[in-house]
Parts: sequence; structure tokens; C-alpha cells
Amino acid sequence: MEWKLFADLAEIAGDRSVAVDAGPGDTVGDALDALLDAHPDLRDRVMEDGAVADHINVLRNGRSVRHDEGLDATLEPGDELALFPPVSGGRSVR
Repeated sequence: MEWKLFADLAEIAGDRSVAVDAGPGDTVGDALDALLDAHPDLRDRVMEDGAVADHINVLRNGRSVRHDEGLDATLEPGDELALFPPVSGGRSVR
């Protein structure tokens, strides 16, 4: 399974795309644990009090896992996983 990482999460992990040892039948939580075990510097940015921080978005196939089964969702073949930190900025157009 592969995680897509965005903004500072990609910088911390050293890449925007990170393969982990998880696959169909595992859970999103298993895949997240594998990511954090492989890149322990991400743990402080992603986790808070033993849970995914409220400001971190965990997506499965483009949809927040908070809207479905959460980290207990079972992975299916072809699933796409992504982590998004809060993003702001840009410029105003006048």
C-alpha cells in the first residue's frame, strides 16, 4: 500500500509517496502504523494523545475516513491513502 503525503508531511518523510507494508485485508490504522513506524518523525506531527490529531486529514480514495469507518476501515485492492495537514495561504486576487 502507498501513502500520498502533502505539504510538510512529505518534507518530514522525505518523499510525497511512501510505500508501506500493508495491503488488502489490513485496516487504514494498520497502514498508518506502518507509515509512522517507517518514518517516526511523522508521529509527533500526525498523532496527538494516541490518536490522529484533529487537524490531520486521513483520506481513503479521496474521502475522509472520519466520514466512514475511521481507522478501522478495511483496505481493498487499489485503495489510495493520503495524509493532509491543514493548508492555508495563497494570495488574494484583486
